[in-house]
Amino acid sequence: MATRNYSSLHTVSAPMAACCLVASVMLLALTTLSAPVTAFVPAATTKNPITTGVASKTTATTTTRLFQSTRTATPIGEVISAVGAGIDEEEFQPKKEKILKEPALWEYNFGLQDPVLTLPHGIVKDVSAPERFEVSEEQIQTLERDGVLHLKGVFDQEWVDYLRKATAYQVDEPHFWAFAGTASKLYDYIQRNVWQTNSAFARFYYHSAMGHVLAQCGRTDEIRVSTDLLMVNPNKGFKWHQDNQNGPISWEEGLRFWITMDETPKDYGAPVYLKGSHKNNVVDDQAVFVDIEQEGLEDYKDQLLEFRTMPGDMLIWHPRTIHKVDGPVDGIWTSYRRVLGGTVAKGGAIYHDKRGSGGVLSDLGRHGLQDGDKLKSSFFPVVYPQFDKQEAAERDSGKVGRNPVDIVTKIGGLATKASGERFNSFFQVLGSRS
Repeated sequence: MATRNYSSLHTVSAPMAACCLVASVMLLALTTLSAPVTAFVPAATTKNPITTGVASKTTATTTTRLFQSTRTATPIGEVISAVGAGIDEEEFQPKKEKILKEPALWEYNFGLQDPVLTLPHGIVKDVSAPERFEVSEEQIQTLERDGVLHLKGVFDQEWVDYLRKATAYQVDEPHFWAFAGTASKLYDYIQRNVWQTNSAFARFYYHSAMGHVLAQCGRTDEIRVSTDLLMVNPNKGFKWHQDNQNGPISWEEGLRFWITMDETPKDYGAPVYLKGSHKNNVVDDQAVFVDIEQEGLEDYKDQLLEFRTMPGDMLIWHPRTIHKVDGPVDGIWTSYRRVLGGTVAKGGAIYHDKRGSGGVLSDLGRHGLQDGDKLKSSFFPVVYPQFDKQEAAERDSGKVGRNPVDIVTKIGGLATKASGERFNSFFQVLGSRS
């Protein structure tokens, strides 16, 4: 295992950084043009998950397991051993170091990956109907009024363990599409559209109650996955911002979601939202960073809603709701904060071509949709009321994924002054505290 380098990134101007990003991605795409043009999936990985299941809490009916990645730098076993040796848990102070080690360049994988996990509750893969979870009218109205909703215990321990196993596998077998985010040190591990490459996450969407929950919250009869993110430990945290990398849909056509696998630490890591801020009319649609002291946000800036989420909880919010997450001051996570998040599209959503804006980064597949088309494609799979077997088959065949040609043509429009200014807004979001 290579030793990690935790040196800070050099500071560059936003336009320069944007151009460098575009150039790097375009160069990368050009070097992969020999791959099939349908999707960049030259090889499949079906290794069994390498996980360390450490019992963390035992009751008469259930055993919670952490399912750590083998890249864990400071195993929780050290704490258990210390307590077993008679050392008070509160007094045990292991050497503080990041819980995960960065993968070496040669450890990244390409193509489709399958952890070969058993689905919870006797669910039969690609056969069983999605599960259900009832959301009350009062809760839906809370989301509509406040712009955010915390739903506790949506997913039971079996589903939490399933997601932890899938995440541990993914961190152990890092995918190439996670390279940029992980190498940037923004997260210990981050991968967009992980459902496209890791079948365990696709099956979670197909069979869990996630789609039913979001359909109720959006008062819609259909839910499609627009884009998703697997996020492990945001090292720097994110200052006040709004979400605009939601895939090719508009604000009102989408809902943001978080599904948490771990207990939020007491001192940092809890998302904080400005109550009702999705109704503001002063923050530019293209802005990511938000100065909450700006004129027009006076009614929101002191209305703080903080949520210390627990395993199996969901957070659901409007994409325009202003929020932040504070990371540890020193950027070192000594525990896990694993989240599966993203954006779903409500029924009737239209495809919006977002070339020339940061929104295009979540839409790099060659699906053939044109601006104004109905959002109906295996690249944006339906998960409620029922997943589509044909869409699932296209995903499993490798047809669904990023495409080198589209990467070049879509991202090429970002290397402009205007887009550089938009990226400047993104860079301002980074930082452990606001």
